[in-house]
Amino acid sequence: MSITELNKSQTEKLLEVNDLKMHFPVKGGFFKRTIGAVKAVDGVSFDIKKGETLGLVGESGCGKSTTGRSILRLLDPTDGEVLFNGEDITKLTGKRLRDIRQDIQMVFQDPYASLNPMQMVGDIVSEPIKNYHKNRKGEELKAEVMDLLNRVGLPEDAYYKYAHEFSGGQRQRIGIARALALKPKLIIADEPVSALDVSVQSQVLNLLNELQDEFDLTYLFIAHDLSVVKHMSDRIGVMYLGNIMEVAEKSSIYAEPLHPYTQALISAVPDASKIGQKRERIVLEGDVPSPENPPSGCPFHTRCPKAMDECSKIKPQLKEVKPGQHVACLLYE
Repeated sequence: MSITELNKSQTEKLLEVNDLKMHFPVKGGFFKRTIGAVKAVDGVSFDIKKGETLGLVGESGCGKSTTGRSILRLLDPTDGEVLFNGEDITKLTGKRLRDIRQDIQMVFQDPYASLNPMQMVGDIVSEPIKNYHKNRKGEELKAEVMDLLNRVGLPEDAYYKYAHEFSGGQRQRIGIARALALKPKLIIADEPVSALDVSVQSQVLNLLNELQDEFDLTYLFIAHDLSVVKHMSDRIGVMYLGNIMEVAEKSSIYAEPLHPYTQALISAVPDASKIGQKRERIVLEGDVPSPENPPSGCPFHTRCPKAMDECSKIKPQLKEVKPGQHVACLLYE
């Protein structure tokens, strides 16, 4: 690949999410009429370039997983665009939607719940191949599955075993092998190590990094652990109450976070290089508001230590404040 082609591949957008919303209706009364909505995702926008990893981080319940599932159309978004290679996934139906799902796969959070306990591992990993490539059968299909199991670090005899016979880390490797079976371009990894022991987490993260290089993968990596996100990501998007607060290169986010919420998150991350040094810890007051009744204006203003009067009236838009660093905050208007 020439230098020009390499630079182009590094800047070409594989996924663009524009003003994505996922509102769940709230019903009440005798006739179960819609009386409100839970705004789980409320206008999220970001992009992912080919070959990079975008980390999506935030507190539990902020809408990270819902964003991932909406992109894959496991949930039908209320509004917005999801452009994959320039094609809006939200408008697709039938065969075209089925076809595009070959290129976007998901690794789920819980390796215990995401694998069929009634199937052998060989059947779990081969099932997507059978669904999309009916001509692959017998020894050819078995050899392909055995190769996938080997690539994720599982022994050959795993093919004939059931999921319950494996540890949590091994089960997640099975889930990763299944996601790789159709040779996707984008993998949405939804909290892939949060259910695993700390000792196993690094092994799975290193495996994901190795597979990214080997299969030329692009990742949307969803997590709540900032240290995990730092290890995995090229860029990081910070979510709060269904909104993106800041998006920037990993180095910028950790060296100079601009949004008050990002600053509070980063201040809570242990830093072994600064043991013995005094660090300012930003403690947020109050609780996260309900997505059923979010505050007016900036969604973070009720807990923001730098809030101004305008923050309760105006919802800031994500804008580029520094090269490559986008922030949704009135402090930078």
